[in-house]
Amino acid sequence: MSNKIEKVAVIGAGSWGTALAIVLADNGHEVRLWGHKQEQIDEINSKHTNEKYLPGINLPEGITGIGSLTSVLQDVEIVVLAVPTKAIREVLGKVREFQSKPITIVHVSKGIEPDTLLRISEMIEQELPPAILKDIVVLSGPSHAEEVSLRHPTTVAVSSKNMDIANKVQDLFMNQHFRVYTNPDVIGVEIGGALKNIIALAAGISDGLGYGDNAKAALITRGLTEIARLGTKMGANPLTFLGLSGIGDLIVTCTSVHSRNWRAGNMLGKGMNLDEVLERMGMVVEGVRTTKAAYQLSEKYNVKMPITEALFGVLFNDNNPKDAVDQLMGRLKTHEMEDLTNELEV
Repeated sequence: MSNKIEKVAVIGAGSWGTALAIVLADNGHEVRLWGHKQEQIDEINSKHTNEKYLPGINLPEGITGIGSLTSVLQDVEIVVLAVPTKAIREVLGKVREFQSKPITIVHVSKGIEPDTLLRISEMIEQELPPAILKDIVVLSGPSHAEEVSLRHPTTVAVSSKNMDIANKVQDLFMNQHFRVYTNPDVIGVEIGGALKNIIALAAGISDGLGYGDNAKAALITRGLTEIARLGTKMGANPLTFLGLSGIGDLIVTCTSVHSRNWRAGNMLGKGMNLDEVLERMGMVVEGVRTTKAAYQLSEKYNVKMPITEALFGVLFNDNNPKDAVDQLMGRLKTHEMEDLTNELEV
């Protein structure tokens, strides 16, 4: 843990942004938490709670809710960006209008932008000019906001092109409950964090259909192969997918009721359509947009991603979930070791 007290802005007062604000406040930092709903900001400041996103959790005194982007960024050098992928350009566009001093962005969202096929760090680089954007750090790994807010043991990874700033962010967040590793593979950390949501949707569908642990274990294992297959084509280190932001994040997201993506998939498996699921969730399900982006990436890089392809059909072509799972099981036979070796040789 860093001995230096920092002013840190957290943009996004959802469950993950609030949980990370708790970690930072526990470490003694002055935390400003931005949200766009005034009643939520008032609740954070008067009751020290954020009941919609983290029910039953008391927030530390070191967290101040702020509804103005200009105010939340005043005299701040480190900004935690915790908004959904689809809101990143809008939020950073507003920041660009008034920000003049350089800031380091620590982004904690997990997604890929459809159509542009950009990773989040690439979106940030497009939206903020070099005069404003000092560095980008990715924070990712197996971490449910609900458990982090309860100070349950959690381990994540941070990655940046500038490892000095990655080390600084490691110190910023590190404490006895929240362990942080560094990893220089930005591409791998971002791809692992984004694509695991696709496999979690598929795992939820499998559970919703009433299939057991055997089917889910197969989805997780073959899902990891898909993630590594695409990630290495895009320039990632294959070993990253054996770490926290690969298999670690994949396991926790595919097996927990805390996972929005698993819960959404579970509802799909039980017969709801996508619109009904998203309305009932009431929160962003990143895996839906990421499935479209990953499907487009698989075509761009000519990479086999059968689980992603099957899920794309369920989400966007109204394919029957059971038929999609049956088609996956009925694919042509292949040799597992040969398949895995090919991924590592990419």
